[in-house]
Amino acid sequence: MNDFITVTVQNTRGSAPRDAGTTMRVWADRQSGTIGGGALEWDAARIARDMLTSGGQDTTRTIPLGPDLGQCCGGSVTLAFTRTASEPTFTEPPLWIWGAGHVGRSIANVLAPLEDRDITLIDTTHERMPETLAATVSPLVAAKPVLAVPHAPINADHLILTYSHDIDLALCDALLRHDFASVGLIGSTTKWARFRSRLASMGHEPAQITRIACPIGDPSLGKHPQAIAVGVAAALISASARMAAKDRTG
Repeated sequence: MNDFITVTVQNTRGSAPRDAGTTMRVWADRQSGTIGGGALEWDAARIARDMLTSGGQDTTRTIPLGPDLGQCCGGSVTLAFTRTASEPTFTEPPLWIWGAGHVGRSIANVLAPLEDRDITLIDTTHERMPETLAATVSPLVAAKPVLAVPHAPINADHLILTYSHDIDLALCDALLRHDFASVGLIGSTTKWARFRSRLASMGHEPAQITRIACPIGDPSLGKHPQAIAVGVAAALISASARMAAKDRTG
């Protein structure tokens, strides 16, 4: 695990781009989150990376948001820089995305900045993987993806959107036999009707088959990969919020 610096807006005075409590994380080669962008964020990232290079320990800096920084806010921000040697704690179930095509990549890119899920992106070859991935997204190359199903946590959410209907069907079958928190399958109503019939012939009961959601996303948003990703992300976030509310009320 790589050390990173958590930059926290500790206090603000006057006009400032973000409120106290806002955080971002800075690694040697990347960062996530934002404390407001612009020259303030650039300067904070530079300080954080200097700490990583020099071995510097926790510190605070008060930075005026005036002409010297190329900003006109007129206030000031006190930033706390905290060194951490472990990765963030995930608060939501793991997410396994089966298929690293346009839709799979878009979903990973939309959800990764929340940093609340350990996301696994699976495909059949290295060539099908993106060149760069967010810190919370791990690649898994499996020539036969169905063989990776036993390694998935039983509390994981799954999204099936590979390039092959045969692979999609095999994954649905394997996941129904393995268990999961949720499964979403990309496809039309025609595809889902065919899959329901095939899964029933494989021995799955209707009540189990209906645990798979198809189609995924919000059809009213359109079929663009980014639109599908926004709909899928909204559905997952809403489901988590409902679960949290249920837990609070008992």
